[in-house]
Amino acid sequence: MRKSLIALLFAASLPALAHAMPEDGPQHNGEQRQHAERGQHPFKELNLDQKQRMAVGKLMREQMQTRHSITQSFLDKLPAAEQKAMQEQLAAAKAKNEQAIRALLTPEQQKAYDQAQQKNAERRAEMAEFQSWKAQRAAKAE
Repeated sequence: MRKSLIALLFAASLPALAHAMPEDGPQHNGEQRQHAERGQHPFKELNLDQKQRMAVGKLMREQMQTRHSITQSFLDKLPAAEQKAMQEQLAAAKAKNEQAIRALLTPEQQKAYDQAQQKNAERRAEMAEFQSWKAQRAAKAE
C-alpha cells in the first residue's frame, strides 16, 4: 500500500513533466516566453546574464529528466493492475478538474479554453510521435 501511494504521488507529478522546456531553451514567441519567464522567477532577482540563464535552464531540464526517470523506474515496478487503476484515477481526477475549470468560465472563455486544450493535445501527440521516431532511429543506429 505504501509503495502504491508513493507511486501515485510520483505519477501525479508526471503531467507537469510533460510540459518540459525544449532542449534548445525558451522560444521567443509570446506564450512560450511567458512560461519561460515564470520558470525563471526565483532567479529573476539575481540579474543573471543570458549565459547564466541558459546554464540554469539546462540544469533545471536535467533535474526534471532525472526526476522523470526515477519516477518511471518506480512506476515500472508496480503490477499492471495497479498501474491501470492509477491511470484511471488520474484520468478521472483530470476530467473532474477540467469540468470545474470550465464551470468558472464564460462561454467565450470556454471556447478559448477548449481550443487551448486541443492545441496542447496536438502538441503532445506530435511530441510522442517524435519520441517514437527518435527511438526507432536510435535502434537502427545500434
